[in-house]
Amino acid sequence: MALLRLVLNIIWLLFAGVWLALGYALAGIVCFVLVITIPFGIASFRMANYALWPFGRSLVRRQSAGGLTLVGNVVWIVVAGWWLVLGHIASAVGLAVTIIGIPLAWASLKMIPVALAPFGNEIVSSGVPREPWQI
Repeated sequence: MALLRLVLNIIWLLFAGVWLALGYALAGIVCFVLVITIPFGIASFRMANYALWPFGRSLVRRQSAGGLTLVGNVVWIVVAGWWLVLGHIASAVGLAVTIIGIPLAWASLKMIPVALAPFGNEIVSSGVPREPWQI
């Protein structure tokens, strides 16, 4: 299973991961330049890391997310989220053309929730047991 994840991550990196991570990194740089949006930049770089190596990791909702998280996510959607979602959809369509690309297309679609709402979510390793207090 670990070998399959490694192979899928390498193929992903070559065909979609680099381009999607560059999109997230560009959004993060813009957020850092604007200074007041530095928390958005930090979230963007966290998502760029996820976009580079998605297999073997998953998205988990944090229980401690509050009302400020909702406000941050709404601002994110308006400023950068919908652009990144379009990038994920475009890459999924391109990857789904081949049989080998179907799992990669699914991974791209799986990342849409974190592209829309980076705050209040956490990227964790799949298959690692978590304590309730860590969520």
